[in-house]
Amino acid sequence: MSDSPFPIVVLISGGGSNLQALLDSRFHGVDFVVSGVISDRRGIRGLERAQSAGVEAEVVAWNEFDSRTAFTAALCNTAERFGARGLVLAGFMRILAPNAIARFPNAIINVHPALLPAFPGAHAVEHALEHGVTLTGATVHFVDEQVDHGPIIVQEAVSVEPDDDPASLHARIQSVEHRLLPDVVAAFARGALTVHGRHVRWGHMPEEAVG
Repeated sequence: MSDSPFPIVVLISGGGSNLQALLDSRFHGVDFVVSGVISDRRGIRGLERAQSAGVEAEVVAWNEFDSRTAFTAALCNTAERFGARGLVLAGFMRILAPNAIARFPNAIINVHPALLPAFPGAHAVEHALEHGVTLTGATVHFVDEQVDHGPIIVQEAVSVEPDDDPASLHARIQSVEHRLLPDVVAAFARGALTVHGRHVRWGHMPEEAVG
């Protein structure tokens, strides 16, 4: 394995708090580096975070493309220009076309504010409250061709309190995301995550042990 940190590119659509967690983890000797940040829109707090950290950022604006495939191709081109060997979706609110999976197979990681497969989609926190569940949580998973569907890497439960609203519940889920995501990305960068169908195994295993 190279002594150089593993380059990842982070995709954002908003405030970038998970991006900040990844940027902050550089002070703890992790195995990856954020080599670039891509946003699907301008004027968001996440771009300011990248600038403050001295990380190159670029906007690949969703509304400037006539198809999801064209948008995804342009995004992947930008990520490759940043040297990406993996992509991390950190509050990224666009669905990538299958050409992203082909270009970064088992190398796109997403963080989702629910215990998948429960409550996929953009309104997971609101749906958890509407359904009256007492537990929800955070999921970090690999991305496949379906929405919030790929192999689960790690999950952690978060209790739903009787007086929760979407903001309070989401804040507690995000605190879990900020802890889980850097650990997962560091493990991925070390080559410690392997995908076997729907299952993700942590740590290296001898070839003969893989079923």
